[in-house]
Amino acid sequence: MKKVLCIILPLFMSGFLFSQKKLPAKKPRIIPKFNYHEEFKKISDQIMMYGLAYNDLGELTKGIGPRFSATPGYEKATVWAERKLKEAGAEKIWTQDVRVPIWVRGRESLQIKTANGDWKSIKMLSFGNSEGTKGKDLICDILLVNDTKELVNLTSAQTKDKIIFVNYPIDQKIINATDSYLIAAKSKLLSASVIGAKGARGLIIRSITTAFDDTPHAKQIYYEPEDKVKIPAVTIGVKSADELEKLLKNQTVKAKLNMSAETRGETVNQNIIAEIPGKKDGKVIVIGAQLDSWDFAEGAHDDGSGVVQCIEVLRTIKTLNIQNSHTIRVVLYANSENGGGGRDTYAAYVKKKDEKHIAAIGSDAGGYSPRGFSLDMSPQRRRLIFPWKEYFLPYGVYDFDQTDAIQDIAPLKKLDIPLIELVVDPQRYFDYHHSVEDTYDKVNRRELLLGAAVLTQMVFMIDQAW
Repeated sequence: MKKVLCIILPLFMSGFLFSQKKLPAKKPRIIPKFNYHEEFKKISDQIMMYGLAYNDLGELTKGIGPRFSATPGYEKATVWAERKLKEAGAEKIWTQDVRVPIWVRGRESLQIKTANGDWKSIKMLSFGNSEGTKGKDLICDILLVNDTKELVNLTSAQTKDKIIFVNYPIDQKIINATDSYLIAAKSKLLSASVIGAKGARGLIIRSITTAFDDTPHAKQIYYEPEDKVKIPAVTIGVKSADELEKLLKNQTVKAKLNMSAETRGETVNQNIIAEIPGKKDGKVIVIGAQLDSWDFAEGAHDDGSGVVQCIEVLRTIKTLNIQNSHTIRVVLYANSENGGGGRDTYAAYVKKKDEKHIAAIGSDAGGYSPRGFSLDMSPQRRRLIFPWKEYFLPYGVYDFDQTDAIQDIAPLKKLDIPLIELVVDPQRYFDYHHSVEDTYDKVNRRELLLGAAVLTQMVFMIDQAW
């Protein structure tokens, strides 16, 4: 028995030891660098309790007011922005010269008269960069056009010496108000060049707005280089537009248009740029908004809200002592409303310097409740962001399906830089957009701060995960 045990025991032990050697080695447990839910809450708590964005917006809109390109208001805004960025903790601040047009609105008026009536004044706004009537009365019959097919079928004989009135409403059936606005805004019906080429003398359009009031909403006009004549263009409110169409269906209506609007060459404004250098490298995450507004508007939603949210991002990173791996940069763009010189200048700078940008983030949709982010980038990059949804959901942010980023970050797409646009609830934005109604009181403090919080959270995630 002992002999058998002496034989079996070593065999058993050797088998046991052999089997132990064959067990796979345990993989080391990967401990995340951050608990992202906790980090998101720290950012949100800081901004929702102590954020200064709403106070800053009051200073910008009420203290400075309209800040149109090439005006003293814009110069005051640049001084204010540099001071605010420094107070927020930016470690480097500089300016970038931008060539901008000197467009002056001047005096403007629009009157209409039926065959048996007196002249009646209509509230209106000249299109940005529109040519005027040199301060003289332009009196012509009005010709109504409702759609592109109708315009194409009109002959030059029909349009010659007429003022074309385009009553093309925004499509209220489209739930995403931004989509409905862009469809209307891109219509050839709104092109002064197309209408001028048919012999027309002027253009009146129905304001592109979701509101049902009589407030005119401005837009920028573009002329083609080959235009022999640059016709004046104006916009009128929705109620006036509907009333004018009713008149035109029954009788001839004349318009008397008088505009002293003109472009007086160019001057230089500045982009304002500020950053916190990266602790790991100099790769850039840029977040931007337009600093200018229309000449008649406080520009609270468009885009004062984006400006103060960008400043809040830097302030929060410094306050929470977040050790950013990459450079976090804010760009406040000049001349977004009537030219786009600021965004083109910044994109040219990045290309010339061959700067490595990890992502460009924009906030230009108003200070409403955030709903998501539009991801204008490769599918591979989009897939990296999708798993972050769980961290954003507690803040009401769920929409990561949109793929268009517009306005001031758009030129960076040509440099293969991933673009991210803050998506907010769009239902009220175009009630006020580009009008005198875009004022400080239309912005809700809590919604504005929540937008700043999720912007900061997105910057944090890109900085840590990309």
